[in-house]
Amino acid sequence: MKIFVPILVFCLFFSGLAIGQERKLDVESVVQTKGQVSIKGRNVSYTAITGTQPVWDQDGKPIASLYFTYYERNDVSDRDKRPLVISFNGGPGSASVWMHLAYTGPKILKIDDEGYPIQPYGVKDNPHSILDVADIVFVNPVNTAYSRIVDPDAKKEQFFGVNQDIKYLAEWINTFVSRYNRWPSPKYLIGESYGTTRVSGLALELQEAQWMYLNGVILVSPTGLGIERNGPVGAANRLPYFTAAAWYHQKLPSDLQTKDLDEVLELSEQYTQNTLLPVMAKGAWSTEGERQEAIKSFSRFSGLNELVVAQYGLDVPNNFFWKELLREDGFTIGRLDSRYKGLDRNDAGSSPDFNAELTSWLHSFTPAINHYIKNVLKYETDIKYNMFGSVSPWDRSGDNTGENLRKAMAQNPYLHTMIQSGFFDGATTYYDAKYTMWHIDPSGKMKDRFSFKGYRSGHMMYLRSEDLKNANDDIRDFIQKTLPGEGVPAKY
Repeated sequence: MKIFVPILVFCLFFSGLAIGQERKLDVESVVQTKGQVSIKGRNVSYTAITGTQPVWDQDGKPIASLYFTYYERNDVSDRDKRPLVISFNGGPGSASVWMHLAYTGPKILKIDDEGYPIQPYGVKDNPHSILDVADIVFVNPVNTAYSRIVDPDAKKEQFFGVNQDIKYLAEWINTFVSRYNRWPSPKYLIGESYGTTRVSGLALELQEAQWMYLNGVILVSPTGLGIERNGPVGAANRLPYFTAAAWYHQKLPSDLQTKDLDEVLELSEQYTQNTLLPVMAKGAWSTEGERQEAIKSFSRFSGLNELVVAQYGLDVPNNFFWKELLREDGFTIGRLDSRYKGLDRNDAGSSPDFNAELTSWLHSFTPAINHYIKNVLKYETDIKYNMFGSVSPWDRSGDNTGENLRKAMAQNPYLHTMIQSGFFDGATTYYDAKYTMWHIDPSGKMKDRFSFKGYRSGHMMYLRSEDLKNANDDIRDFIQKTLPGEGVPAKY
C-alpha cells in the first residue's frame, strides 16, 4: 500500500490535468486592450476587443462560435455618426488575418516595401490605417482562425456553402451590432477574394432578413459573383492580365515595354474588347487572316511565343502562362501575385509546382498573427489558429451574389460599391473585376455608384508599401464620399 497510494495519487493527478487541458473553444470570451497609432501624422487611441461570439440555432442553442477582433477609436464624441467597417477575407476557408494584419487595421506585418518576408517576424504600426475615420471589426467564419463548430450534433453543411455562409453570418452581424450598440452608425462591408462573394450576398441578406441597410460595399480582388463569362469571353479576358505580368517581367516588345503600365494596359484592353473577342467568338469561322493576326497580337501583348499561342488556339490557360512566361529564365511566376518568382523541379511542364506568392505570405503572416494575438491583444488559447481551415465540401450552387448586390443597391439609394484590384493578380484578374462591374447592373442606371481602383501589385495589393497607402486612402475617400449630408433622404 505504501507504494500503491503514491502511484494512485500520481495517476489521478495527471489524468485530471489531462482533462483540464482539453483543447476546447470558449463559446463566449472577450479580452480588451488599449492601443495607440499615428495615422496621417495624428495620434489615434483605440480599444481592441477580441474574443468569441456565438452562432445560435433556431432554438437559441450555441452551435458555433466565431473569433473576432474589434477596433474602436476612443476619442469619439458621437458614436452614432461613426462609420463601422465589417471585414471578411475569403478562401472560403481563409482567416481574416490578411486584411487585419496587413491592410486596414492599426498594426501591419514587418515586411519589406514590396511585401517580402523579413526577420525577426512581427508587427509594426500602420500609419495608413482607416481607424482614423471608421471603427473596424474583423470576422472569422467557421473553421477559420479560432472559429469552430461547438455543437457536436451540428451539421457542417449549414455553414459550408455560398448561401449558408451568408445566412448565418448575417445573424452573427446582427448580434454584434446590437451588443456593441452600433445600429445608428453608417455601415460598410469589405471583403477580399471569396470575401467579395460573401459581402455581396450579405448586402441583400442584411437588408431583407435583418433590416440592416449599408452605405457601402468594398470588393477587394473580386470573384465572378455568379456572373457568367465562359467560352470566348473568359479566354479573351485573360489577355490584359497577361500584358500586366509580362510588362512587369520585361517580356513585352520594346515599343510596349518602354511605355508606362497604364498606357500599355489601355492598349491591351482596347485590343481585347474590339478585336480579339470578336475573332474568338467566330471560332472556326474566323478567316485565316483574322486568326493569324490574332495570334500575332496575342503574342505581342502577352510576352508568349506565337507558336504556343497558336497551339492553344488563343485560349491560353492561366496555369500555363505562370509556367511559360519565365521558363527560359528558369523561373515560374505567382498566381495571386505574378511579381513573385518560383523555382520548379523541372523546367518542363504546363503549370508551376507551387504558388510562389502564397508560400512567401504564409512565411511572414503565420508567426506574426500568432505572436500578435497572444502578446499584444492578450488573447490566449490552445486552439490552433487556422490560416486556412477545412470547409469542404463547399456548396457553390445558387451563387447569385452579383445580382444580390445589384438588388440591394437598387433598394437602397445610399448604397455604393468600390472595387479594388491589383494589376498583377492572376487569380481574380483586374480586367475580370472590371467586367464584373460592367455587368452587375445591366440597366446602367447605377453607374455613378460604382467605382474601380487599380494598383501596381497583386491580389493583396496592400502588401506593397506604396499601394498600402493608396488603397487605404481610396477607402477613406470612399467612406467620406458615401456619408450623406445630415438630413439628406435616401430616395430617387
